[in-house]
Amino acid sequence: MPLFSAYQRACPMNKMQKALRELGEMDDLAARQSPIHSLSPTAKLLTTIAYIAVVVSFGKYQLSGLIVMVLWPVLLFQISGIPVGLCFYKLRIVLPLVMAVGLFNPLFDRAPMLYLGSLPVSGGAFSMLTLMLKGVLCLMASFLLMATTPIDSLCASLRRLHVPGLLVTLLLLTYRYVGVMTEELAVMTDAYHLRAPGQRGIHVSAWGSFLGQLLLRSMDRAQELYGSMLLRGYHDHFHYALMKPFTVRDGAYAAGCIAAFLLLRLVPAARLLGSLFVR
Repeated sequence: MPLFSAYQRACPMNKMQKALRELGEMDDLAARQSPIHSLSPTAKLLTTIAYIAVVVSFGKYQLSGLIVMVLWPVLLFQISGIPVGLCFYKLRIVLPLVMAVGLFNPLFDRAPMLYLGSLPVSGGAFSMLTLMLKGVLCLMASFLLMATTPIDSLCASLRRLHVPGLLVTLLLLTYRYVGVMTEELAVMTDAYHLRAPGQRGIHVSAWGSFLGQLLLRSMDRAQELYGSMLLRGYHDHFHYALMKPFTVRDGAYAAGCIAAFLLLRLVPAARLLGSLFVR
């Protein structure tokens, strides 16, 4: 124990170890108990696909109709007991890339669409905000699916929907391989810093050998991981996954959500709500 404490003081948790811990936290979130977690993975998958399809179908100027679509992920976050802030924290690296989509639209579409007092708002600003909101909503829906469904059950649902087994296997192994490579990178980073105390980062002269060793070590670990999966009876039908049956409750949930999405897409709900307060 004293030796382990000395090691922790000499080599504190690095970024790779933090990333590995966050990856494990996703599995912990999926193992929770809530009304959303108890639904069939197939129902959640179909609902998420329908939601993303409806969100993407909005026009580039239909910002008001798109805002109403925020209600579904926010409501499910509350029911599942997962904080909305946790979603944005986990997606903090991807969100800036999504927000950058359409960033230059105001430069190309300068025609004013409305006036806020004497301030004109161009169509480019509307399309920029619409594209950003679409990306954020799609990420929220995808995160909600991953945070309430174990990866094995999700892959089993994809096979149940007749998605090719090769694609599903690639998805599963990619998800597993990220953790394997991150673990190897954390071990190598710790070893490097123990040999170069006080140095920030990895020196540029060591980048080539470091990446080469990482590739070789991660390939070996990936082969061992795949061999272990085969020895435990893995194949692309995922018979070992904890698969909840698709019940009437799941069908009612999926049908109700999809009907609500279509209704919000076809009916200008934001305009109708606004007319109740503005005459």
